[in-house]
Amino acid sequence: MAHMIRIHSPGGPENLVWEDVPVGDPGPGQIRIRHGAVGLNYIDVYHRTGLYPLPLPATLGMEGAGTVDAVGPDVTALQPGDRVAYASGPVGAYAEARLMPADRVVKLPETISFEQGAAMMLQGMTVEYLIRRCFRVEPGQTVLFHAAAGGVGLIAVQWLKQLGANVIGTVGSEEKAALARAHGCDHVILYDREDVAKRVRDITGGKGVPVVYDSVGRATLNASLDSLAPRGLLVSFGNASGPIADFNLAVLSQKGSLYITRPTMMTYLADRQDMADSAKLLFEAVASGLKVEVMQRYALKDAAEAHRALEARRTTGSTVLVP
Repeated sequence: MAHMIRIHSPGGPENLVWEDVPVGDPGPGQIRIRHGAVGLNYIDVYHRTGLYPLPLPATLGMEGAGTVDAVGPDVTALQPGDRVAYASGPVGAYAEARLMPADRVVKLPETISFEQGAAMMLQGMTVEYLIRRCFRVEPGQTVLFHAAAGGVGLIAVQWLKQLGANVIGTVGSEEKAALARAHGCDHVILYDREDVAKRVRDITGGKGVPVVYDSVGRATLNASLDSLAPRGLLVSFGNASGPIADFNLAVLSQKGSLYITRPTMMTYLADRQDMADSAKLLFEAVASGLKVEVMQRYALKDAAEAHRALEARRTTGSTVLVP
Protein backbone atom coordinates (compact mmCIF):
# COMPACT_ATOMS: atom_id res chain seq x y z
CA MET A 1 0.00 0.00 0.00
CA ALA A 2 1.04 3.59 -0.59
CA HIS A 3 -0.59 6.97 -0.12
CA MET A 4 -1.56 8.68 -3.37
CA ILE A 5 -3.36 11.82 -4.52
CA ARG A 6 -6.27 10.78 -6.74
CA ILE A 7 -9.31 12.27 -8.46
CA HIS A 8 -12.62 10.46 -8.85
CA SER A 9 -14.15 13.16 -11.04
CA PRO A 10 -12.77 16.23 -12.88
CA GLY A 11 -12.94 19.56 -11.10
CA GLY A 12 -11.15 21.98 -8.82
CA PRO A 13 -8.33 21.40 -6.35
CA GLU A 14 -10.90 20.21 -3.81
CA ASN A 15 -11.30 17.07 -5.95
CA LEU A 16 -7.78 15.93 -5.05
CA VAL A 17 -8.05 13.26 -2.37
CA TRP A 18 -5.36 11.54 -0.25
CA GLU A 19 -5.92 7.79 -0.33
CA ASP A 20 -4.13 4.57 0.58
CA VAL A 21 -3.91 2.42 -2.57
CA PRO A 22 -2.31 -0.99 -3.27
CA VAL A 23 0.84 -0.75 -5.41
CA GLY A 24 1.75 -4.39 -5.98
CA ASP A 25 4.88 -5.99 -7.35
CA PRO A 26 6.38 -5.04 -10.72
CA GLY A 27 5.50 -7.24 -13.66
CA PRO A 28 7.44 -7.82 -16.88
CA GLY A 29 9.12 -4.60 -18.06
CA GLN A 30 8.23 -2.74 -14.86
CA ILE A 31 9.98 -1.33 -11.82
CA ARG A 32 8.64 -0.06 -8.52
CA ILE A 33 9.87 3.37 -7.44
CA ARG A 34 9.85 4.82 -3.94
CA HIS A 35 9.61 8.56 -4.61
CA GLY A 36 11.93 11.06 -2.99
CA ALA A 37 10.10 13.95 -4.65
CA VAL A 38 7.38 14.55 -7.25
CA GLY A 39 7.20 17.40 -9.76
CA LEU A 40 4.28 19.84 -10.02
CA ASN A 41 3.45 20.88 -13.58
CA TYR A 42 0.63 22.70 -15.33
CA ILE A 43 -0.34 19.57 -17.23
CA ASP A 44 -1.44 18.20 -13.85
CA VAL A 45 -4.07 20.96 -13.76
CA TYR A 46 -5.26 20.02 -17.24
CA HIS A 47 -5.64 16.40 -16.10
CA ARG A 48 -7.42 17.42 -12.90
CA THR A 49 -9.93 19.66 -14.67
CA GLY A 50 -10.63 17.18 -17.45
CA LEU A 51 -9.18 19.36 -20.22
CA TYR A 52 -6.95 16.35 -20.89
CA PRO A 53 -9.29 13.54 -19.77
CA LEU A 54 -8.02 10.53 -17.83
CA PRO A 55 -9.71 7.21 -17.01
CA LEU A 56 -11.10 7.55 -13.48
CA PRO A 57 -10.23 7.22 -10.70
CA ALA A 58 -6.77 8.55 -11.57
CA THR A 59 -3.57 9.35 -9.74
CA LEU A 60 -2.14 12.57 -11.16
CA GLY A 61 1.46 13.44 -11.95
CA MET A 62 3.91 13.02 -14.82
CA GLU A 63 7.25 13.54 -13.08
CA GLY A 64 9.17 12.07 -10.19
CA ALA A 65 12.51 10.99 -8.83
CA GLY A 66 13.41 8.33 -6.33
CA THR A 67 14.90 4.93 -5.70
CA VAL A 68 14.11 1.65 -7.41
CA ASP A 69 12.99 -0.80 -4.75
CA ALA A 70 11.92 -3.72 -6.96
CA VAL A 71 12.26 -4.78 -10.61
CA GLY A 72 10.23 -7.04 -12.86
CA PRO A 73 11.51 -10.49 -13.84
CA ASP A 74 12.92 -9.39 -17.22
CA VAL A 75 14.39 -6.00 -16.24
CA THR A 76 18.19 -6.04 -16.48
CA ALA A 77 19.20 -2.40 -17.03
CA LEU A 78 18.05 -1.34 -13.55
CA GLN A 79 18.31 -2.87 -10.11
CA PRO A 80 17.06 -2.11 -6.59
CA GLY A 81 18.90 0.85 -5.13
CA ASP A 82 19.34 2.71 -8.44
CA ARG A 83 18.51 6.42 -8.36
CA VAL A 84 16.12 7.23 -11.22
CA ALA A 85 13.94 10.02 -12.57
CA TYR A 86 11.25 10.32 -15.23
CA ALA A 87 8.91 12.76 -16.94
CA SER A 88 6.45 10.84 -19.05
CA GLY A 89 3.35 8.71 -18.96
CA PRO A 90 1.70 6.76 -17.63
CA VAL A 91 0.39 9.32 -15.17
CA GLY A 92 0.59 8.44 -11.50
CA ALA A 93 3.51 10.31 -9.92
CA TYR A 94 1.48 11.81 -7.02
CA ALA A 95 2.26 8.77 -4.91
CA GLU A 96 4.67 7.61 -2.23
CA ALA A 97 5.48 4.64 -4.48
CA ARG A 98 4.34 3.45 -7.88
CA LEU A 99 4.94 0.99 -10.72
CA MET A 100 6.58 2.42 -13.84
CA PRO A 101 7.70 1.00 -17.20
CA ALA A 102 11.45 0.49 -16.91
CA ASP A 103 12.07 1.95 -20.36
CA ARG A 104 10.50 5.29 -19.37
CA VAL A 105 12.96 6.16 -16.63
CA VAL A 106 16.60 7.23 -16.70
CA LYS A 107 19.33 6.94 -14.12
CA LEU A 108 19.78 10.13 -12.13
CA PRO A 109 23.37 11.37 -11.67
CA GLU A 110 24.59 11.33 -8.07
CA THR A 111 25.25 15.08 -8.31
CA ILE A 112 21.51 15.80 -8.74
CA SER A 113 19.20 15.50 -5.73
CA PHE A 114 15.77 13.88 -5.86
CA GLU A 115 14.14 17.31 -5.43
CA GLN A 116 16.19 18.74 -8.30
CA GLY A 117 15.42 15.68 -10.42
CA ALA A 118 11.70 15.98 -9.78
CA ALA A 119 11.87 19.71 -10.51
CA MET A 120 13.81 19.47 -13.76
CA MET A 121 12.91 16.42 -15.81
CA LEU A 122 9.60 17.45 -17.36
CA GLN A 123 10.43 21.13 -17.54
CA GLY A 124 14.02 20.57 -18.66
CA MET A 125 13.23 18.03 -21.35
CA THR A 126 10.41 20.31 -22.50
CA VAL A 127 12.97 23.07 -22.95
CA GLU A 128 15.30 20.66 -24.78
CA TYR A 129 12.78 19.71 -27.44
CA LEU A 130 11.52 23.29 -27.77
CA ILE A 131 14.88 24.97 -28.37
CA ARG A 132 16.87 22.11 -29.92
CA ARG A 133 14.34 20.25 -32.06
CA CYS A 134 11.03 22.11 -32.47
CA PHE A 135 13.03 25.17 -33.51
CA ARG A 136 16.81 24.87 -33.35
CA VAL A 137 17.98 28.12 -31.79
CA GLU A 138 21.34 29.30 -33.09
CA PRO A 139 23.92 31.66 -31.53
CA GLY A 140 23.04 35.32 -32.05
CA GLN A 141 19.31 34.79 -32.60
CA THR A 142 16.80 36.76 -30.56
CA VAL A 143 13.83 34.78 -29.22
CA LEU A 144 10.73 35.63 -27.20
CA PHE A 145 9.83 33.34 -24.30
CA HIS A 146 6.60 33.97 -22.41
CA ALA A 147 6.35 33.25 -18.66
CA ALA A 148 10.11 33.60 -18.33
CA ALA A 149 10.01 33.34 -14.52
CA GLY A 150 8.10 30.06 -14.47
CA GLY A 151 9.67 26.64 -14.03
CA VAL A 152 10.08 26.06 -17.77
CA GLY A 153 10.95 29.70 -18.35
CA LEU A 154 13.87 29.90 -15.91
CA ILE A 155 15.42 26.75 -17.35
CA ALA A 156 14.82 28.01 -20.89
CA VAL A 157 16.41 31.41 -20.25
CA GLN A 158 19.57 29.81 -18.88
CA TRP A 159 19.82 27.19 -21.62
CA LEU A 160 19.20 29.75 -24.34
CA LYS A 161 22.02 31.85 -22.93
CA GLN A 162 24.28 28.78 -23.01
CA LEU A 163 23.45 28.53 -26.72
CA GLY A 164 24.37 32.18 -27.28
CA ALA A 165 20.85 33.51 -27.88
CA ASN A 166 19.48 36.95 -27.00
CA VAL A 167 16.44 36.35 -24.79
CA ILE A 168 13.33 38.49 -24.45
CA GLY A 169 11.06 37.27 -21.66
CA THR A 170 7.59 38.25 -20.49
CA VAL A 171 6.55 38.17 -16.83
CA GLY A 172 3.65 39.33 -14.68
CA SER A 173 5.32 41.29 -11.89
CA GLU A 174 8.42 43.25 -10.91
CA GLU A 175 9.44 40.41 -8.60
CA LYS A 176 9.29 37.95 -11.48
CA ALA A 177 11.12 40.41 -13.73
CA ALA A 178 14.01 40.52 -11.26
CA LEU A 179 14.06 36.72 -11.14
CA ALA A 180 14.16 36.41 -14.93
CA ARG A 181 16.99 38.95 -15.16
CA ALA A 182 18.93 37.14 -12.44
CA HIS A 183 18.82 34.00 -14.59
CA GLY A 184 20.15 35.77 -17.69
CA CYS A 185 17.11 37.22 -19.46
CA ASP A 186 18.39 40.11 -21.62
CA HIS A 187 15.11 42.02 -21.94
CA VAL A 188 12.10 41.64 -19.65
CA ILE A 189 8.58 42.80 -20.57
CA LEU A 190 5.75 43.11 -18.04
CA TYR A 191 2.95 41.84 -20.22
CA ASP A 192 0.11 43.43 -18.24
CA ARG A 193 1.69 46.90 -18.32
CA GLU A 194 3.44 47.06 -21.69
CA ASP A 195 2.63 46.43 -25.34
CA VAL A 196 4.58 43.21 -25.82
CA ALA A 197 4.76 43.28 -29.62
CA LYS A 198 5.79 46.95 -29.68
CA ARG A 199 8.58 46.30 -27.17
CA VAL A 200 9.77 43.30 -29.19
CA ARG A 201 9.86 45.42 -32.36
CA ASP A 202 11.76 48.15 -30.52
CA ILE A 203 14.31 45.64 -29.20
CA THR A 204 14.81 44.02 -32.61
CA GLY A 205 14.94 47.23 -34.65
CA GLY A 206 11.53 46.54 -36.16
CA LYS A 207 12.42 43.06 -37.46
CA GLY A 208 10.62 40.85 -34.97
CA VAL A 209 11.88 37.49 -33.75
CA PRO A 210 12.18 34.20 -35.66
CA VAL A 211 10.44 32.20 -32.91
CA VAL A 212 8.08 32.81 -30.00
CA TYR A 213 7.61 30.20 -27.27
CA ASP A 214 4.16 30.60 -25.75
CA SER A 215 2.70 28.50 -22.92
CA VAL A 216 0.12 31.11 -21.92
CA GLY A 217 -2.33 30.57 -24.78
CA ARG A 218 -5.38 32.69 -25.44
CA ALA A 219 -4.22 35.85 -23.64
CA THR A 220 -0.92 36.15 -25.52
CA LEU A 221 -1.81 34.81 -28.97
CA ASN A 222 -2.05 38.15 -30.79
CA ALA A 223 1.04 39.59 -29.12
CA SER A 224 2.98 36.47 -30.04
CA LEU A 225 1.96 36.62 -33.70
CA ASP A 226 2.68 40.35 -33.89
CA SER A 227 6.17 39.81 -32.44
CA LEU A 228 7.25 37.43 -35.22
CA ALA A 229 9.42 38.26 -38.19
CA PRO A 230 8.11 37.18 -41.62
CA ARG A 231 8.07 33.37 -41.88
CA GLY A 232 8.55 33.19 -38.11
CA LEU A 233 7.33 30.29 -35.97
CA LEU A 234 4.92 30.45 -33.04
CA VAL A 235 5.48 27.45 -30.76
CA SER A 236 2.28 27.22 -28.71
CA PHE A 237 3.04 24.60 -26.05
CA GLY A 238 0.49 25.40 -23.36
CA ASN A 239 -2.66 27.32 -22.51
CA ALA A 240 -2.43 28.61 -18.94
CA SER A 241 -4.84 31.46 -19.79
CA GLY A 242 -7.23 29.20 -21.67
CA PRO A 243 -7.17 27.23 -24.93
CA ILE A 244 -7.03 28.93 -28.32
CA ALA A 245 -10.24 28.25 -30.24
CA ASP A 246 -11.61 29.11 -33.69
CA PHE A 247 -8.26 30.24 -35.03
CA ASN A 248 -8.39 31.78 -38.50
CA LEU A 249 -5.47 30.40 -40.55
CA ALA A 250 -5.64 33.37 -42.93
CA VAL A 251 -4.13 35.48 -40.12
CA LEU A 252 -0.83 33.66 -40.68
CA SER A 253 -0.60 34.88 -44.26
CA GLN A 254 -1.70 38.41 -43.36
CA LYS A 255 1.03 38.73 -40.74
CA GLY A 256 3.91 37.53 -42.90
CA SER A 257 3.52 33.90 -43.97
CA LEU A 258 3.91 32.75 -40.38
CA TYR A 259 4.04 29.21 -39.05
CA ILE A 260 2.41 27.82 -35.91
CA THR A 261 2.88 24.48 -34.17
CA ARG A 262 1.29 22.89 -31.10
CA PRO A 263 3.82 20.29 -29.93
CA THR A 264 3.68 17.95 -26.95
CA MET A 265 6.52 16.42 -25.00
CA MET A 266 4.86 13.03 -25.26
CA THR A 267 5.33 13.09 -29.04
CA TYR A 268 8.92 14.32 -28.92
CA LEU A 269 9.92 11.81 -26.24
CA ALA A 270 7.82 8.85 -27.35
CA ASP A 271 10.88 6.98 -28.60
CA ARG A 272 13.10 5.58 -25.84
CA GLN A 273 16.29 6.82 -27.53
CA ASP A 274 14.87 10.32 -28.00
CA MET A 275 14.01 10.41 -24.30
CA ALA A 276 17.45 9.16 -23.24
CA ASP A 277 19.18 11.68 -25.54
CA SER A 278 17.02 14.51 -24.20
CA ALA A 279 17.83 13.62 -20.60
CA LYS A 280 21.54 13.39 -21.45
CA LEU A 281 21.52 16.89 -22.96
CA LEU A 282 19.67 18.21 -19.91
CA PHE A 283 22.18 16.66 -17.50
CA GLU A 284 25.02 18.14 -19.58
CA ALA A 285 23.41 21.59 -19.44
CA VAL A 286 23.17 21.30 -15.64
CA ALA A 287 26.81 20.22 -15.47
CA SER A 288 27.65 23.33 -17.55
CA GLY A 289 26.01 25.64 -15.02
CA LEU A 290 22.25 25.53 -15.60
CA LYS A 291 20.68 25.93 -12.16
CA VAL A 292 17.56 24.03 -11.18
CA GLU A 293 16.11 25.80 -8.17
CA VAL A 294 13.20 24.48 -6.15
CA MET A 295 11.29 27.63 -5.23
CA GLN A 296 8.31 25.98 -3.48
CA ARG A 297 7.89 22.74 -1.55
CA TYR A 298 4.60 21.20 -0.44
CA ALA A 299 3.85 17.94 1.29
CA LEU A 300 2.35 15.53 -1.21
CA LYS A 301 -0.82 15.33 0.88
CA ASP A 302 -1.17 19.11 0.39
CA ALA A 303 -1.28 18.88 -3.42
CA ALA A 304 -4.56 20.84 -3.54
CA GLU A 305 -2.85 23.84 -1.93
CA ALA A 306 -0.02 23.57 -4.48
CA HIS A 307 -2.54 23.50 -7.35
CA ARG A 308 -4.25 26.63 -6.06
CA ALA A 309 -0.94 28.47 -5.90
CA LEU A 310 0.04 27.32 -9.39
CA GLU A 311 -3.25 28.38 -10.98
CA ALA A 312 -3.15 31.76 -9.20
CA ARG A 313 0.36 32.32 -10.61
CA ARG A 314 1.74 32.65 -7.10
CA THR A 315 4.62 30.29 -7.89
CA THR A 316 7.97 31.01 -9.50
CA GLY A 317 10.48 28.54 -10.85
CA SER A 318 9.96 24.90 -9.92
CA THR A 319 7.70 23.36 -7.30
CA VAL A 320 7.97 19.87 -5.81
CA LEU A 321 5.67 17.71 -3.73
CA VAL A 322 7.44 15.72 -1.02
CA PRO A 323 5.95 12.38 0.08
